[in-house]
Amino acid sequence: MLISRAAVVCGLAAAMVTGAPAVAAQAAYYNTYTDIASTPDTSCCTGAQGFAAGSTYLYSIKNHTNYDDTAVIYRINKNTGERVLMTNGTDSTSTNTWLGHGNDITIVDIDGQHHMFIVTMEASGAQLVRLRYDGTTYYHAGSYQLRLNGAVAAPSGISRVSVSGTTITFMFKSGRTVYNGSLPLRASSGTIDLNKAFDLQVDGALVNGATVPDLATFANQGFYYDAANQVLYNPLTKENRSIVLVYRNVSPATTGTAPAATDLSFRITSSKYSTFEIEGVGISDGKLYFSTNRANADGGYDGVHSFDGYVAG
Repeated sequence: MLISRAAVVCGLAAAMVTGAPAVAAQAAYYNTYTDIASTPDTSCCTGAQGFAAGSTYLYSIKNHTNYDDTAVIYRINKNTGERVLMTNGTDSTSTNTWLGHGNDITIVDIDGQHHMFIVTMEASGAQLVRLRYDGTTYYHAGSYQLRLNGAVAAPSGISRVSVSGTTITFMFKSGRTVYNGSLPLRASSGTIDLNKAFDLQVDGALVNGATVPDLATFANQGFYYDAANQVLYNPLTKENRSIVLVYRNVSPATTGTAPAATDLSFRITSSKYSTFEIEGVGISDGKLYFSTNRANADGGYDGVHSFDGYVAG
């Protein structure tokens, strides 16, 4: 599959930042992207949802829009664009009924085996599901309930922070608020108690050096926490516009409100698609990859992509 460059409305503005961390010592504003592969509708699954970037492959969930009762997972080779519809090893079909809305994914290796942790956004049952996967086949490996102050919590975002010999530590996100939570490394069930960490500044955040007047009305999506560099990437969407705000020097110990970076931002304003929603983001080999729900009057064009030129460090 050929990888094609996608066109967007604005040009790339370049700026060098002196004395800033390495992640910012490059062009501060990115608004062009490259298509890696499409993620077409299949079975009843038409809604692009959770996303994660692995070392070689990108993973994208599509679910049964408005019902959240069926989901599929695509695996895409980030270098070639080769796309495979993964197999549910329980019944050898391409669909599963475990993931609810399947709004965000984080990848964790446990005892040498690959796992996805996926937030379901379900009000009852499991709010977090673990899948073990080998190649293009996955298996249900765990279900967990999430609680905040004793009540069910259904966050829309999840990102791995750290893995020790006994514990996995996560960040979860609901709206603009980030929470901490942890799980015994090998537990296949249980309850995760969430603790508020910090809020994310959105109102007044600068995108290409200027505020976006209606940014407060953009929808929150999944997120990605780059633990090695303590940088958080927060996508927001509205109609044919998607913005990724960046927050530096954040950790599970951060409290209060984390300010959005004033010198680094991402935006796609699409003239080709009336809907252009970044659903999730992830870093692999320094590139910022993302998945989209894209559509116009003649149909859907969901896919996975990367921002041009950006290298995290």
